[in-house]
Amino acid sequence: MSRTGKPAGTSGPSLFAPTDAEPLAARMRPERLEDVVGQQHLLAVGRPLGDAIRNGTIGSVILTGPAGTGKTTIASLIGRYTKQTVVGLNAVTDGIPRLRVIVDEAAQRRDFDGRRTLVVVDEIHRWARTQQDALLPHVESGVISLCGATTEVPAFAVVGALLSRCRVYALRPLDSADIVTVVTRALTDTSRGLGSRELHASADTLQWLAEQCDGDARRALGALEAVALTTANGGELTVDALSGALGVRVVSYDRQDVDSHAVLSAFHKSCRGSDPHAALYWLARAMVAGDDPQVFLRRLAAVATEDVGLADPQALGVVMHAWEAYRRLGPAEGERAVAQAAVYCATAPKSNRLYVAWAMAREVAASTPGLAVPAHLLNLDHSLRPDESRRVAYEYPHDYPGAFVAQAYQPAELQGNTYYQPGPFGEEKQIAKRLAWWAERGGPPVEGQGSTAVSPSNTSGESS
Repeated sequence: MSRTGKPAGTSGPSLFAPTDAEPLAARMRPERLEDVVGQQHLLAVGRPLGDAIRNGTIGSVILTGPAGTGKTTIASLIGRYTKQTVVGLNAVTDGIPRLRVIVDEAAQRRDFDGRRTLVVVDEIHRWARTQQDALLPHVESGVISLCGATTEVPAFAVVGALLSRCRVYALRPLDSADIVTVVTRALTDTSRGLGSRELHASADTLQWLAEQCDGDARRALGALEAVALTTANGGELTVDALSGALGVRVVSYDRQDVDSHAVLSAFHKSCRGSDPHAALYWLARAMVAGDDPQVFLRRLAAVATEDVGLADPQALGVVMHAWEAYRRLGPAEGERAVAQAAVYCATAPKSNRLYVAWAMAREVAASTPGLAVPAHLLNLDHSLRPDESRRVAYEYPHDYPGAFVAQAYQPAELQGNTYYQPGPFGEEKQIAKRLAWWAERGGPPVEGQGSTAVSPSNTSGESS
């Protein structure tokens, strides 16, 4: 960086240098950190990312945040301020062969004049894990520095080994005042923006545009440019014209804590919490955003077995019927079946006793793989067994009153162990009565009547 405080340029044209043919959003990218709007929590003097860029000490980074908040801009500024050659790698179209070429050129550049190379991978979450792994040795050796940009949560989007070698910075959605600043700058800038057109827009119009763009400056500038193309010099930009340019307002899945994982989690917890209104809202958010309803049907199947369980055994059947209806009817009518299943599960009585019991049974089974099956439960005729101690007859329950006879069904070492304890609501209330009736006649003990409680390491019932 120069003594004047201006960023040092790179040799040759910048990867992100605007041209007249580029969209307005690309032309209006800030060329100084001070001009970046809305991210001062990262870039202001005294903040770690801003200071590291200014001092040229920044290493490899992952920038995460919503679309249109400045990830690409900051990546370009890192290259400018740190005097690195910036090379773009497209996670959609470029693969490992392209990476090898970039790495070879970076090594030659470093050996020839000591210049470092910054590889910017936009939408890094679209690269497969094996492709991300291919970056690791080159980042580790210092041949390249990495700036990965993603709209996804990094813990889900980037492999752990690569993530551990990068510093992660989260960009915030721009608020409406930030968007107004960006749009006003584009309207008045005569060299890169629309200033020479002398277009006008009222404060209310700019505020409306800012509110409609959900913190996405690129979307606001795109709408502004589209309307400017059909407006005469000196003309007025109206809400009606901008509304047409924006098109349908879509649900944002490009925000921190508002991605597909977060919405799915909120949906599950709303069903578990018996709030059908919230369950419908989060389901609708996902459907409007273009999510696959079958993802939510899979989650509803988990709700039916994990959170409803035997309090309402019909819940799983309702979900499966809704799934079949969706497959047969398609999205238009089928989404209503998904909504019906969601409301059913949300309003059903809740019990995680089956979930807990299954976790207990699996843990005990894993720790006792060698226990023998009780002799009277074997299929072979007891009279043919060579070991006399194993010649024990099986008692057929239907030969006894109430179709019940007391006999052991677990290995001797586990007798008295109980895993499933029904809850007090729904169908489980009736199940509890039947278990108590059998216990009185010598069947498995119920809770508080000589049973041996089993506590697995994880029976919290929380899977989402």
